Amino acid sequence: MTTTTPATRYITRPDGRVAYDIRGAGPLVVLVPGMGELRSSYRQLIPELVAAGFTVATTDLRGHGDSDTSFASYGDVETAGDVQALIAELGESAVIVGNSLAAGAAVIVAADHPAQVDGLVLVGPFVRNPPSNAFTRGMFRVMMAPLWIAPVWKAYMPTLYAGKKPADFEEYRTTVIDSLKRKPYGKAFSLTTQQTTHDPAEAKLGAVTAPILVIMGEKDPDFKDPAAEARFVGEALNGKVVMVPDAGHYPQAQQPEITAAAVLDFLTAVHGA
Repeated sequence: MTTTTPATRYITRPDGRVAYDIRGAGPLVVLVPGMGELRSSYRQLIPELVAAGFTVATTDLRGHGDSDTSFASYGDVETAGDVQALIAELGESAVIVGNSLAAGAAVIVAADHPAQVDGLVLVGPFVRNPPSNAFTRGMFRVMMAPLWIAPVWKAYMPTLYAGKKPADFEEYRTTVIDSLKRKPYGKAFSLTTQQTTHDPAEAKLGAVTAPILVIMGEKDPDFKDPAAEARFVGEALNGKVVMVPDAGHYPQAQQPEITAAAVLDFLTAVHGA
């Protein structure tokens, strides 16, 4: 199932614009990708949601894709502000689907603006900082330097897609890397890796009252024990957990049928259909 690509729209924020597009009609669902990804990372999920009767807004992160690179800061809190502003612009409450970094941002929006959030779908969620040491952090910082971030990310992406890869993975990876090769975008991505911390999201976990669905790939390489991390998030937010087999950090692209079914079941429960 495919849909025509809609025109890119923009929400104006302090320091720049954040790109998004919108499809369909019905209750609002906002899809937010993870660090280094584009809004097209949801390309397999979008048509399923539209066909099921939802309005789907899909946004790029600041400094990614079609968004501007003029921002002074990046991370969970900044992304939360962008998502909240988009929901306010669209004029109705939403279910937020956030992948990776965007899951932490979604938690912040739900805690700070509960009337705007009908529910959260947290995919491969970073809602707290993983254990690390100074050496690991230093090495990652060197690897993510703007000068060589595009080739490094090109080599790293397949590891994040552990398990089944999308049929169009190579085409999508080329699109991501071509985007990163634009000098200001490589720098913005590098700043995102340097400035992002999930401490603000972890501090907000207890304040979230919205319904929660946690979706985690069984092979997600970003977590030492993906199932244990999913359980932590589910218990902290009183949410349901769905583990997706043969998928890494992006189950929405790697196992779209399983992911779409879980998301649609959640949306039906949220909206009482």
